[in-house]
Amino acid sequence: MNRTKKSQVVDELTAQLARSPNLYLTDFTGLTVKRMTELRRKLRAAGIEYAVVKNTLALRAMQSASVAGLDDVVMGPTGVVFAGEEPVVAAKVLATFQKDNEALKLKAGIVEGRVLAPAEIKRLASLPSREELLSQLAGAMQAPLQGFAGALSGLLYQFVGAVEALRAQRTDA
Repeated sequence: MNRTKKSQVVDELTAQLARSPNLYLTDFTGLTVKRMTELRRKLRAAGIEYAVVKNTLALRAMQSASVAGLDDVVMGPTGVVFAGEEPVVAAKVLATFQKDNEALKLKAGIVEGRVLAPAEIKRLASLPSREELLSQLAGAMQAPLQGFAGALSGLLYQFVGAVEALRAQRTDA
């Protein structure tokens, strides 16, 4: 690769790093071409970019994009997963793929500026997605309101019953 091509690759990586505040680094040693294509397909279906880059170029791009904390893990074959705004989705795809393909290794990640170890990435993958969390929140907020509405309805039925009993008592008298 000549100097201009390297410069273009670094510029492209820097732009991708700027667009993606969350990223994961993987070691794909031992993955066949078929498995690698499958991983790329699954990530692309989730709207996530994946790039295999030379370590020196990745380090230059990270330095120019002010991404710190990953210098010591950028060794050997490195694949960069640009998770975008949804770090949980990318972590889920990687963890699911890793269950079937143990050759894929998670090196580290950066989520919201914080460096994550592989164990933390797996724990992140076990979290529910954003949509699931929002639906759980809505359900949690709805439950007390339903209870309140039920209590008001019960009071209304008691009041109607009392008025009906009073009317029945007055018509008998």
